[in-house]
Amino acid sequence: MWLIVTEKNQTAKRIAQILFGSFQTKKKYGVNYYLNGDACVVGLKGHVVEYDFPPEYNDWKRVELKSLLNARIVRVVKEKSIVRLLEELAKKADRVTIATDYDREGELIGLEAVQIIKRVNPDVRIDRVKFSAITPEEIRKAFSSPGKINVNLAKAAETRQIIDLLWGAVLTRLISLSSGRLGRDFLSAGRVQSPTLRIIVDREKEIREFKPEPYWEITAKFERGVEAKIPRRFKDKEEAKRVYEKIGDGVVKSFEEVERVEKKPIPFNTTEFLKEASKFMPPDKAMAIAENLYINGYISYPRTDNTVYPQSLNLKKLVKMFLGSEFDKEARIALEDMKPSRGKKETKDHPPIHPTALAERKELSKDEWIIYELIVRRFLATLAPDAVWMVRKAEIISGGEKLVASGKELIKSGWRAIYIYSKAEDVFLPKLRVGERLKLLSKKLHEKKTKPPSRYSTSSLIKLMEKLNLGTKSTRHEIIRKLYSRGYVRGNPVKPTETAFSVVEALKKLYEPITLPDMTAKLEEDMNKIEEGKVDPKLVVKESVEFLRRVLESADKEELSKILSEGINKDKIVGSCPECGGNLVVKKAKGRFVACSNYPDCKFSLPLPQKGSLYVTAKTCKEHGMKFVRIKPKKGKSWEFCPYCSYLSWINR
Repeated sequence: MWLIVTEKNQTAKRIAQILFGSFQTKKKYGVNYYLNGDACVVGLKGHVVEYDFPPEYNDWKRVELKSLLNARIVRVVKEKSIVRLLEELAKKADRVTIATDYDREGELIGLEAVQIIKRVNPDVRIDRVKFSAITPEEIRKAFSSPGKINVNLAKAAETRQIIDLLWGAVLTRLISLSSGRLGRDFLSAGRVQSPTLRIIVDREKEIREFKPEPYWEITAKFERGVEAKIPRRFKDKEEAKRVYEKIGDGVVKSFEEVERVEKKPIPFNTTEFLKEASKFMPPDKAMAIAENLYINGYISYPRTDNTVYPQSLNLKKLVKMFLGSEFDKEARIALEDMKPSRGKKETKDHPPIHPTALAERKELSKDEWIIYELIVRRFLATLAPDAVWMVRKAEIISGGEKLVASGKELIKSGWRAIYIYSKAEDVFLPKLRVGERLKLLSKKLHEKKTKPPSRYSTSSLIKLMEKLNLGTKSTRHEIIRKLYSRGYVRGNPVKPTETAFSVVEALKKLYEPITLPDMTAKLEEDMNKIEEGKVDPKLVVKESVEFLRRVLESADKEELSKILSEGINKDKIVGSCPECGGNLVVKKAKGRFVACSNYPDCKFSLPLPQKGSLYVTAKTCKEHGMKFVRIKPKKGKSWEFCPYCSYLSWINR
């Protein structure tokens, strides 16, 4: 029997359709598999085994943290039904083809399957197929020339899993035990998570500590629609007033008009894709949708660092696929030039993300269409002509002062007619003659203040993580999702909670390198060396163990507890007690409620919903001055309310 193993059930079914046309769907142990004669395709569920500590290390309170560093890491079967079926099918196989996604994680998933299969059928022939799109052409081509499992690639992913397990377990248990936050509300920390959180917290500190300074600007409107400004800020108000008083009619000192080319965007790799997709939805959701589109054959593999289309990719054929579709106009623009843009990163594993099949709007959900359209428009834009602007600039002398006027006009849309996600706005400035006199119509002295740095959006954070080598293309969106789920950050742009401040401060006090990207970036480099066969994985793991040992040796649990408790308590404050002025705090004692910090002297309290995750928001009730509380149920949409308004509404029903 020929056994084909894929990463997911949906992929297994699609590959069976492409290879065999017709097939039987069978089910055993609750797992589907697909038969055609003597061939069988079965899908896994990602990693069917995972690394963990032995059961005796599960009691956080009793297990000494240092013992985790000496523990024997074991592999635990997490998908027992799939493993059972895989073993049963493997006994009958004389050939096994691994068809998991081709990247580190996919290679490890494939190797895990091979190890399970070899236990029951040690002499079976194993091969490996690689593809970048689940389309008939790609799949048939891949299966026509199979290769071998890349063990070093899988070992790099395996090493990362072990290191992340060690870092996550040691740091998470340390800060959770120190803070008393256990169970569902535990505090997490990790190799990538902690430096990322520090970046967000440090930016918020800059914002909080920023002291705005006043400055003044002078603008003027002249006849013929000319708007100009003095190209400097005035820090002294009196000086600004003196200059302002002098401004009158102007004379054109210089005028230039030049064409400027605006280059088309580069192809999508994972980081560029998530940066753009984050404008519409959380990055983890965007990636999940992209993976589903890939499995269904609509787009290429969405996990790639590549920003250069390979010569083997028939770009013209892909563009022509959209003629007569909803993207007909855009496809025709792309066909005018057909000179693809290039990014700086070029890899050989997968091409940049691009459409592989034509989809109609009605075939996809609303969110799927948003992502599909984004990928189609980006692909077509990377092949279209560059945009061209007519840029104009004038210098005007008025009252002895130089004013500058500028304008721009899009004279050739090029790629901008396709990629509709960035605005191209004209700024009017007429053609002027040197020496031309312009009558002053109005002038204005603007009083302004310097602004603090802006918070990171999820898209700019992903880009910065890539720059600092924090995480990988496959994990960055998951790290950000985890920061939200643990209650460390809220909103987009991203704002840290007080708990986040305390966790970062505690980790800095504990051992500051935990919160810096340097160690994590080095580990990412080590993963590359493992993949290339240049470093022994055991040495890389040993280095992390020794690093964590130094962390534990320097730990002052009392100091950690103090720092963490302060931040956690701040995040629980809802407002001031209307009866005594104390702090109203979210508490747990046989249920969840808001109570006064001066209890038992003050017994004011407010009820709260008992189910769903709860956190105190920054939004304040105008009537009662209390912060809104948000409830996020396991299913359905989250909702927020003022606890006092809710209570009064309830008693007055």
